[in-house]
Parts: sequence; C-alpha cells; structure tokens
Amino acid sequence: MDDGELGDAVGRARGGDEAAFGVVYREVHPMLLGYLYALVGEDADDIASETWHDIVRDLRRFHGDGPGFRGWAATIARHRALDHLRRAKVRPRTTALDDGTAEPPAAPDSEHLALENIATERALALIAELPQDQAEAVLLRVVLGLNAPTAAKVLGKRPGAVRTASHRGLKRLSERLSGAGEK
Repeated sequence: MDDGELGDAVGRARGGDEAAFGVVYREVHPMLLGYLYALVGEDADDIASETWHDIVRDLRRFHGDGPGFRGWAATIARHRALDHLRRAKVRPRTTALDDGTAEPPAAPDSEHLALENIATERALALIAELPQDQAEAVLLRVVLGLNAPTAAKVLGKRPGAVRTASHRGLKRLSERLSGAGEK
C-alpha cells in the first residue's frame, strides 16, 4: 500500500469507518510489531496492544498523511516500550511464564511460512544486537519505512543523526552477514 492510500484509509478511520481502520491496522501492525520486538523482545505483543489502544483513543486528534501516521504510531509505540522497560527495571519478572501453549496442527503449506518467520526472527535478532541508536534507526527507516525527518521526530534527534545511525547500523549488519556467509 502506498502512502497516499494509507493516508486515505487513516482519514476514513478518523471518521469512524471500521473497515478503513482494519486496512490501517493490517498495513501498520506487522511493521510496528517488528519494531517493538527489537525494543522489548517477547513482550512486544503486549506493548503493541497498549499502542493500538492509545492509537484508537487518540485517532480523532491525529491530523496528517500516511507517513505522518506511521511516525505517530511509532512514537506512541516507542513511548509504550520505554515505559515498559522502566517498569521492568523497577519490578523485574520473578517467575518464568508457562510457555506450554498448544500449537495448532500445521497446514500443508506451512514450510514456506515457517522459513519466512525464521528469517524475520533472525533479522530482528541481528538488528537487536546493534547499539540501540542504530537498531532503532534501522527499524524505523527500513522496517517501518519512515523517512529521516519523521524517524528523527520519533527518536527526538536530528535527521542527519538518524541517517548516520541507520547507515552505520546497515553497514554493521552487512558486515555480519557477509562474515557469516564466509564461514
């Protein structure tokens, strides 16, 4: 979906069109979830839920286009993630969560989906190993598709600093991947 279509869908969602909100959610959520996964790990789904709660609550006050909405959503997600990380420092988790959920039977064409998910998880894990400023810049620029000025607003930095951090992060990822390919 291009930025114009997203902007149109956001505008209709602001007016109460539930189907348009569904379009916006399906377009933005996977990228937002990837960004949050890199910031908070396994708690990304919970933080994404909090983020969408805030987005729904404040959507009528949002004024902007498709890229502006992506930036606004990323800003909310980042604030929720930082709040979560601060709470975790004050009240660390003391017991492991039971991860014994039953998996549904795999569909016949699930091999491709599984390989795609593994590749995505590996990419996000590699990004998470970068210094935080580089990781966030790469996630915002590449995963969420934000331009440098919008990503800079999200991070509270200058666009040039975001471009530099993104470039350094991508260069470091490239070096890691080329080094892994040689082994």
